[in-house]
Parts: sequence; structure tokens; C-alpha cells
Amino acid sequence: MRFQDRVAIVTGAGGGIGEAYARALHAEGASVVIAELNETAGQAVADELGERALFVCTDVGDPAGTDALAAATVERFGGIDHLVNNAAIFGDMELAGLTNVDYAYLDRFLKVNLLGALHCTRSCLRGMKGRPGASIVNQSSTAAWMGISGFYGLAKAGVNFLTASLAQELGPRGIRVNAIAPGPTQTAALAKQVPVEFQDPIVASLALKRLGTPDDHVGPVLFLLSDEARWITGHTLSVDGGQITRI
Repeated sequence: MRFQDRVAIVTGAGGGIGEAYARALHAEGASVVIAELNETAGQAVADELGERALFVCTDVGDPAGTDALAAATVERFGGIDHLVNNAAIFGDMELAGLTNVDYAYLDRFLKVNLLGALHCTRSCLRGMKGRPGASIVNQSSTAAWMGISGFYGLAKAGVNFLTASLAQELGPRGIRVNAIAPGPTQTAALAKQVPVEFQDPIVASLALKRLGTPDDHVGPVLFLLSDEARWITGHTLSVDGGQITRI
């Protein structure tokens, strides 16, 4: 029960990895806010969790929306201790390169996949003020280090920089900021982007010969959020079965 009496916001928690984070935080005692654009999916998760759960329909690409998210959280639970910036456009992501992606689409994509983490962080700062152990985890990706990943990798590389920069800026306020970089993970979103016949070569390239699961990421994220990681900030942790080796 590391998060007893704590309040956590998880964006993009209506399914996949974000849902796993929300459920795990709730199981360890936290009051959890399901911040999700898909109203049906988000409300379903909150309803199933029941007590200590709140759904807030949220577009992280809109600062007004993230302000409303923070305000609803404080109104319901009294403050904010933890923020997981997980929401992203991925499963329905358009396939294009940096030289031919539509500019309007790229603008929307970066507002969600990169600036969304900044919007949520800025909106939540007032609710985190004076909360011992306040912490943020951003969802990056191994795509940040893979040049083949186009604008998705561009956004995630930006998340890594954002994590390091915010850690320096918010450290004096007692707020830690870290990131997790998942490798290829077995979710509905991955299935949309990578057909089954193309998954075997990916698995073969990993040191640990299987795709990840949402549960593989839960332990690392909860560790980074918790007081067990109280002297860790500005760090991006790869959880990827050995896909990326950094020395």
C-alpha cells in the first residue's frame, strides 16, 4: 500500500498500458483519476474501480482541458500527489514520414504526444504544492532512440528532454520527474500498427524473446512514482526486453 492516501492522475487510462497503471495505483491505495478522451472507455474503468476513482474526459493537447482536469481532481480529492503522462496518439497514428506528413496532423500529433505532458504538468503544479513525495512519470518510448520512427520518435525524444528539463526546474519545489521508455508491448494499439506477421522479427531482435505486456511496465512506473525512488529524478528508464542498449 505504497500509495495509501495519495492522489494520482493517469492520462490515457481508458485502456492498454495506462489502464494497467491506474489499476495498480488504485490497488495500492491511491485515489485515481482516469483522464481519458474516450468517454466510454474511461468511464468504464472508473466504474469498475469504484470507490476512490474518478473519470474526467480530457484532451491533453488542450491546456484548457488539462486545467479542468487538475481542478476536478483537487475539488474531488483535495490535491494531487502523482501524475502519469501516458496519453498519446499511437494505435490510430497515420503512417507517413517527416518529409510528407500533413502539417496540420503533425501539429495536432505533437500537441498531444509531446506538449500534452507539459500541459498536464503545468496544470497540476498548484495541486501538487506542498505535497510530500510529489512525483511525475512521463511515458516515453524506445522510439526516441530509433531514427526509423519518424514523428513518433521525434515526439518521444522531446519527452526525454522535457523530463530532464522539468526535473531540474521542479526539483527545488520537491517534485521529482522521471520517464519510462517501453519497448514493443502487446496491446491493441500495437496490433493496429504492427501486423502479427511483422512481430516475429521484432521479437527476434530483443534480448528477451517476447513482446512486453502492460504489467511489465507497472512495477517500474510505481517504483519511480513512489518514495522508494526519492533520490531519482531526470531519469528515463528503458523497459524493453533489451531492445535498446545504452552505455
